[in-house]
Formats: sequence, structure tokens, C-alpha cells
Amino acid sequence: MAKRSKAQTELTINQIMDEALKQILTIGFEAMSYTTLSEATGISRTGISHHFPRKIDFLTRLDVRIGRLFLAALDFSSVEALEHSWMQALQQAEHRAVLRLFFSLCGYNNPEITLFRAVAMARENAQIELGDKGDQMINDLLGRSAVMLLSDPGISYAA
Repeated sequence: MAKRSKAQTELTINQIMDEALKQILTIGFEAMSYTTLSEATGISRTGISHHFPRKIDFLTRLDVRIGRLFLAALDFSSVEALEHSWMQALQQAEHRAVLRLFFSLCGYNNPEITLFRAVAMARENAQIELGDKGDQMINDLLGRSAVMLLSDPGISYAA
């Protein structure tokens, strides 16, 4: 068997990561598996696990990317604009998925996932652009989002 080039390996890793992100945002991290990724990419489960030996490795590698996706939906020009853009973002399934993932990781006992970048980046930008009022608005929005997501009967939470 011929050895794969670094470029081919990088393409494979990117293909896996793109599909993992898609599945995390559509079916959720808990439902995503090596099997679902293999079926979607045509890459064997063994091939996927070679690059991502543990399921948590997907989150570790996609953390900043997920954060940027969420952050792109937010407007930090004023506290009101931040609140409005956050609530608008919650109307989109992918942004709800990011927040569901954040809440599911709260209290997760893994040193590699100590800070979920989506919310941390939002908090940092709010603090820089809006000061303490921005930080307080993020706290308020997180609380409101948690209540909204938990009260949605279409969302199931696995233990």
C-alpha cells in the first residue's frame, strides 16, 4: 500500500472535520458517532479513529471554528444590538445547537474541554466592546437561552 502524502492526509482530516461539524450542529454531539461520520464521508471508522482516537477530539479541534460561527451572528455595537442579534441567532438551528452543546458541556469533567470558545469569545467581545454591561448581557442571555432551550419540547437531552 502506497503511503499517503501530507496533502492527502490533510484533505481527509478536513473532510472528517467538516462532516463532524455538520453533524454536531444538526444531530448533536451525542448522536454523532464514528459510524455516522463513516457513512457520510465514505472513510472507514478505523480511518476516522486513526485521526480522532477519542470522540472528544472532535470538539477540541472544532472548538474555535464553532466559536467563530456563533460569534459571526452577534452584533456588539450596543447592548441592545447584542441582545437582538443573540435572540435572532437563536432562531437558527445551528446557533441553538451551539448553545445546546455549551450547556451539555457545563460541568463536563474533562480538562481538554474547560472553556467552550463560542461563549467565551462572545463574553470577551462583549467585555471589550461594551464593558461590564456587555458582560452582564451575556450572562442574562445565557440564562434566557437555557430556559428557552429547556422548555422546547422538540429538544431531548441525553444524560
